[in-house]
Amino acid sequence: MWRCSRLIEVEDLHFTYPNGVEALKGISLSISDGEFVAIMGQNGAGKTTLVKHFNGLLKPTKGRVLIDGVDTRHVSVATLSRKVGLVFQNPDHQLFSETVEDEVSFALKNFGFDEGAINERVEKVLNLLDLIQYRKVSPFMLSGGERKRVALASVLAWDPKILILDEPTIGQDSYQKERLRQFIVQLNQQGKTVIIVTHDIEFVVECEPRIILMKDGKVIADGDAREVLTDLKLVSEASLILPEITQIFVRLNDFGFPRNVISVYEAKQLILERLFWRR
Repeated sequence: MWRCSRLIEVEDLHFTYPNGVEALKGISLSISDGEFVAIMGQNGAGKTTLVKHFNGLLKPTKGRVLIDGVDTRHVSVATLSRKVGLVFQNPDHQLFSETVEDEVSFALKNFGFDEGAINERVEKVLNLLDLIQYRKVSPFMLSGGERKRVALASVLAWDPKILILDEPTIGQDSYQKERLRQFIVQLNQQGKTVIIVTHDIEFVVECEPRIILMKDGKVIADGDAREVLTDLKLVSEASLILPEITQIFVRLNDFGFPRNVISVYEAKQLILERLFWRR
């Protein structure tokens, strides 16, 4: 679901860490209200550094970032967090409460929600993410994948306008990945702006979001998934590999099949059409 208004604007963004590492080198882009975006690239490309600018955890060395028209340099992380929810790659950097229930309700209490609303939101999000049976359990007693879902639940509970997920599929089995994919797509279809940072190209092609490819602190490609993720040169430059279904159709190109196939469902249809035509 693409909309017109620019919710996130990044203008000539540079960022250098205190140790001298220049992580971002002149990033300019915009993300519209209701978009679904995947930021991809090799380790050290600057992906996480970029999204940490969206909720003010990092401030630009040069350039600026506007969130819904507000310059992040002039507002606190607490203020931005009402609109921007960031789920870290490592959930242990985000969790601290004694129970899952306390973790999910913590921000709601800080934001001033009444007790009835808190109980309702906690119940809803724990059910959504298969965590209801762990509500009285310490988050640190759970598996890595479960802790990741607790961190996601704690952000979803306050319903931020922008949801950012850093490597959301790490630690999730195939069942949970598919549930997560459906959940993310549903959130986006309901109008939420969703940004994921990931190496999981197979997960991304099933969602078909807008792709922003990064390398060495710069954006090297920005376009739809079919356009970007079937371009061998671009994908290789970003230290990724072509989606498995695309690799198969590259080999089938000599038999008249298109190369730029990323969907399993499209692949099935193309093969069935060819078989039917031959009959």
